[in-house]
Amino acid sequence: MQKVKIAVIGTGRIGRIHLENIANLRDQYELTYVVDPFNPDLAAIADKYKIDKFSKDYQDALSDKEVQAVVIASSTNTHAEIIEAASNAGKAVFCEKPVDSDIGRIKEILRIVAKNQTIFQVGFNRRFDHNFKRIHDYVVAGNIGEPQLIKISSRDPEPPSIDYLKISGGLFSDMMIHDLDMVRYLSNSEVTEVYARGAVLVNSEIEKVGDIDTAIVSLQFTNGALGVIDNSRQAVYGYDQRAEVFGSKGQATSQNDRLSTVELDTKEGSQLDKIPFFFLERYAQAYASELQEFYNCIVEKKVPSASGIDGLKSVELAVACLKSLKENRPIRL
Repeated sequence: MQKVKIAVIGTGRIGRIHLENIANLRDQYELTYVVDPFNPDLAAIADKYKIDKFSKDYQDALSDKEVQAVVIASSTNTHAEIIEAASNAGKAVFCEKPVDSDIGRIKEILRIVAKNQTIFQVGFNRRFDHNFKRIHDYVVAGNIGEPQLIKISSRDPEPPSIDYLKISGGLFSDMMIHDLDMVRYLSNSEVTEVYARGAVLVNSEIEKVGDIDTAIVSLQFTNGALGVIDNSRQAVYGYDQRAEVFGSKGQATSQNDRLSTVELDTKEGSQLDKIPFFFLERYAQAYASELQEFYNCIVEKKVPSASGIDGLKSVELAVACLKSLKENRPIRL
């Protein structure tokens, strides 16, 4: 089996997930380079994963002729510049979302990767979740007929720090962006209109930084279907991730994963195992599967199922949702 020599840029929480998964995909990948300008333990990380080369400058990895592909898990404000440089250096590119916060800059990046014929995958890991992918496959196969209603509930167990929220770009860009991608994926259609409502119901400090912690967005699709997304920054019972597509022939519904499907029934009542507490547990399988797809796209020279266009569409929708919230009206796309 052909091995792809790969560099990981960024060793924060997501970067470490990718490092671990790439290390586990040892038949597909060879970890060749690790880059992080801010991590003082970079040498230790390189030693842990048996990576010969490490640097604080991503250009060192891009100029290395051995490196065939890069995973970009650095801060959002660096994504576009590294994608552009990696594409121009002839590397295949996997980048965490979002590509950039500016729609014009994203379009510029897409022109560059198209010109260079770069394999470019965006890190929408939920597309590779076993539950959501099954719904998508049922929709595409026509098992539920014409989609008519799409519902997504996505609720975090606790809000991030206020310091993070100051730079996150807001709930629609930081949190709901995954769900805005999911409604396109699950409906197999494009969104034509959004109408967003938001509130601060969890922590009043969030309002002071100009954000919300609770939101509902209504959507219309090109195929005539209607949709709704609800988000909350705090679900005290765990990481709540559910989806449903209802159609002319039936419905496909995904409930929360649990540690087991066992239900305990006694005279005192019934009990189920708790749902996972956060995304690291809930989407462990999806993070690994998206890197398997990246490998397949490189060796088979095919377009990833989470492409740069998907990265653009999700940001366009997030911007439209924020505009709708501020102007208190539906926004056409």
